[in-house]
This record gives sequence, structure tokens and C-alpha cells, in this order.
Amino acid sequence: MKVLIDTNVALNKLLMQPNFFAGSNAVFRLAELGQISGFISASAVTDIYYIASKKLGKKYTIEGIKKMLQVFKPATITDNNIFQALALEWNDFEDSVQYVVVETLEVDYIVTRNTSDFASGSITAVTPEEFLIAIADL
Repeated sequence: MKVLIDTNVALNKLLMQPNFFAGSNAVFRLAELGQISGFISASAVTDIYYIASKKLGKKYTIEGIKKMLQVFKPATITDNNIFQALALEWNDFEDSVQYVVVETLEVDYIVTRNTSDFASGSITAVTPEEFLIAIADL
């Protein structure tokens, strides 16, 4: 099973955000154990660095991102992906870029805290907790 984690889920884990850490950490753990194939948009990595480094500092943020990229493969973004994302005309351009990238990867789920941001797409967007429930039945 292939999943893309959204920027917010990666930040939940990296920043150990109390209300969201457990679910996000569980998704990371599944990827670490090889039970899912995980991806993260290459563009999300720069956003994660920018946000996390303000709270954690450069050194810890870089260490965290390196660990994350051992588990979640960066999904490459092409110029064509940018044009496709612009054509979607979604409210959140970052989400539209992530969406067109994962369409080519044929992911099964987008794991995000903002499922409504992906409502216009055909790939199922779920919270980490919803994802864990969905795969428990498999």
C-alpha cells in the first residue's frame, strides 16, 4: 500500500505536537516497518524545514528530516506537475502540487490533517487516525 504524508503530518511527528503526535507517529512506524510504502512531496520538505527550524533549530531539524527521508521517499516534482496543479485551481496550491505528484505514483491514501483540502481529488484523503482504522481491517 502506498501513501503520501502531507506536510502537517510530518510536522506533527517532528515537532511532537501533543494533540496529533500519536497518530502521526503510528503512520511513521508502519513505514519504518515496511508495512506501507511512504512518500512525501519534495516541495513539502522545504516547508517542513522552514517551519520546524524556527522551533527546533537547524541541527535538530536537519537530523529529523534525514530520518524522515529514510522512511518516506521524496516524490519528485516536475515542471509539468506545476502546470497541472495550476490548472486544478484549488484554493491551496501546495496541496494541488502534492496531489498531481501522487497521481502519477498511484498512491492509495493521502494522510493529512486537512482532508477537505483534497476533497476535489479522486485519491482518498484521511487523517492519520482514520488511516490506522482503515488498514486495521486489511
